[in-house]
Amino acid sequence: MERRQFTREFKLEAVRLIRDRGVSYAKAAEDLGIHPTQLRSWVKQLADDPQQAFPGHGQMKPEQLEIAQLKREVAKLKAE
Repeated sequence: MERRQFTREFKLEAVRLIRDRGVSYAKAAEDLGIHPTQLRSWVKQLADDPQQAFPGHGQMKPEQLEIAQLKREVAKLKAE
């Protein structure tokens, strides 16, 4: 079974159903064909950091990018 991927716009619209229109998590999840837990996760991500939420396919938040770079540097230094 292939993992489904959703666009930033899809996620934002799904969150708008909950926040702006007052649709229940269960109803919105059923209508969108996703699990309610996934929908709750998207709402939380957007609430935690609206500017960096849903960065896109293959994109990382700046903090995650810095951590990845530091891990590569540590691995390189250990190898030396």
